[in-house]
Amino acid sequence: MLRLVDLVISRGISLASLGHIILHLLPSFLVLTLPIACLIATISAFNRMSFDNEVIALRSVGVGFLRINIPVVVFAGGVFALTLVLSQWGQPWANISLKTLALSVIEEEMTLGVDSGVFNEPVPGLMVYVPNRGQNEEKKGVFISDQRDSAQPLIIVSQHFQMLKQNERRQIGIRLFDGAIHQIPQDTSAFHRVTFRTYDFWMPSPFKSAKAKAKRKSYEELMEKLKTSGGKHSGTLRRLVEYHKDIAFPVSTFVLGLLGVPLGIVSKRSGRAGGFAIGVLVIIGFYMLNVFGEFLVTTGVVAPLVGAWIPNVLLALITVWMLNLARKQ
Repeated sequence: MLRLVDLVISRGISLASLGHIILHLLPSFLVLTLPIACLIATISAFNRMSFDNEVIALRSVGVGFLRINIPVVVFAGGVFALTLVLSQWGQPWANISLKTLALSVIEEEMTLGVDSGVFNEPVPGLMVYVPNRGQNEEKKGVFISDQRDSAQPLIIVSQHFQMLKQNERRQIGIRLFDGAIHQIPQDTSAFHRVTFRTYDFWMPSPFKSAKAKAKRKSYEELMEKLKTSGGKHSGTLRRLVEYHKDIAFPVSTFVLGLLGVPLGIVSKRSGRAGGFAIGVLVIIGFYMLNVFGEFLVTTGVVAPLVGAWIPNVLLALITVWMLNLARKQ
């Protein structure tokens, strides 16, 4: 994705296309931010209620602690349902659509980028070399080695060139001027050379193969790949953790919402800033636990299911303990 962002910035993709990409990023962004929002909202609400002694007033008139938490349960349940929908359907669809959209936008709006002084390989088996030149110099000289057909390798050289693209056929190319095509047949005693004044050299889009890989693998496919690798392929293990986190992350949203109740009550003396700071520290700790769980999975210490649920189990235990302390106050 960082490479796609770099291409979007450096190749001058239009603002409309960039807006479409950002919209496709929203489901993944919301899955990460909704747990934070749920925790901060609960902490802020109970921090204010505790600071104004409203919690004490409710308890003094006979309102039980569990009854006070009913609105929190409803609110956290609603955020949990929204996060579950996004993680189960919105995020997978958006990730695949985003990759395909970004590649299509780049394919449609940019021409073939060729760096000077280095050997460029836009597609497998094809090498393009352009000598170094100044910014104000015209494009002079190009060397192309086409090894895509091993039976008929080609060497193409020309004095001048310019970039081409054909959106209808999803092709990019180079228009060559004043050059020659050298072909070496299988019979080494023969040699073919064809000169030209103008020659259009077309090639398929280098993004087609990337689009084919954009499809998300199913759980069964990942398990099969993991078995063939002896259970040690780190990339497959991470993908399995992501599948389990599609449920674990929404559950953490509900737990964080409940955790905000005792944290908001405890942080009343520190004011709103203190409650927000505590919430940020909890979120940082929670995400560090997620990273630690993934590390345990990739090193083979625990199974992907266990690594995905370790943060939730620890968070739930802390939440139950703190709720019990708040109830006894």
